[in-house]
Amino acid sequence: MEARFVYDIPTKVYFGQDHLENLVPEINRFGKRVLLVYGKGSVKRSGLYDKVMAQLNPSDIEVFEYSGIDPNPRHTSVNEAAELCRKENIEVILAVGGGSTIDAAKIIGTATFYEGDSWDIVTRKVPPTNTLPIISILTLSATGSEMNGGGVISNMDTKEKIGFGYPGQRPKVSFLDPTNTYSVSKFQTASGTADILSH
Repeated sequence: MEARFVYDIPTKVYFGQDHLENLVPEINRFGKRVLLVYGKGSVKRSGLYDKVMAQLNPSDIEVFEYSGIDPNPRHTSVNEAAELCRKENIEVILAVGGGSTIDAAKIIGTATFYEGDSWDIVTRKVPPTNTLPIISILTLSATGSEMNGGGVISNMDTKEKIGFGYPGQRPKVSFLDPTNTYSVSKFQTASGTADILSH
């Protein structure tokens, strides 16, 4: 019997070293006003932040930053970042980090088009209507967040951690440079491997 299936993964992937020179042209496909989203500082300690900014600073792209995304991203952070997107008329989100940062970027992009609490979207009380395009630069291999439309967000008030999914939230472009994972500890690398195998 002949196998029949549809395989739809439209994320454009740059794999390997020295692809960051393509970052600005890719951003320009979507807009000039960028929200740079990252975590608690590992991208700065590793030098990746400086490499990204070395590409962005000489360009005509306006960069706004939202940092401090937790390993289990909080809906309160999403709300703050979505408000920043609305205020600054953000056109594209650049997520630099691991799966948590990319997950947060996804719901930030969708929550930008909703004036209420992003938790309403996560819990499916409000359907997503639109989302900002996302470009990701991955620093930890684990859940495949750089190529899918799903993610997980936490609500510390209700003590809930809920998954969400919307095909439009899939990153448009992802940069996968294995050298960006070199600063990750052996434990986190092993945890990411277990995460990959469990999915």
